[in-house]
Amino acid sequence: MSTDYSRALGARLRAIRNQQGLSLQGVEDKSHGRWKAVVVGSYERGDRAVTVQRLSELAVFYGVPVAELLPDPRPSSAITKSTKIVLNLESLGSLPADEAGPLARYASTIQAQRHDYNGKVLSIRTEDLKSLAIIYDMSPDELTTRLIEWGVLSPGADGSIYTDEDETEDWGDRRRNPR
Repeated sequence: MSTDYSRALGARLRAIRNQQGLSLQGVEDKSHGRWKAVVVGSYERGDRAVTVQRLSELAVFYGVPVAELLPDPRPSSAITKSTKIVLNLESLGSLPADEAGPLARYASTIQAQRHDYNGKVLSIRTEDLKSLAIIYDMSPDELTTRLIEWGVLSPGADGSIYTDEDETEDWGDRRRNPR
């Protein structure tokens, strides 16, 4: 098992445990010693390989499908965890509501929560993009491509998306003449 995969698997195991409000000791206590805190912790750190059988048993213990414990095998090419995603609200406003309505409502909600009404751009997190992808019933990469096509995101020279670290420029020109 590769180190990256072990860490990703461990992160999923930790996330599920945390979602259930359990500490490592809580897992041991709730399982009546079946799952030792030190063992589960070593799985979560990626220090110890977990067998398919043990992973299946852990899924039963947590009450989740085994697939929920597995990390996504597809690397995300367009978005990294630290990428800030900047939506062009002016382009969003010019799109038909039947296509961009869910995104517009989502952006409007974020603006209201932040009291941010500059109306030109809005930074969102990678997690927001994942939520939007669920709403649109597509992968985050597919949604990113769609948003670039709509002119709501602009691709960078290296194929990455436009981030708030880039200087603001005329998005209309970038939409017609992508880099």
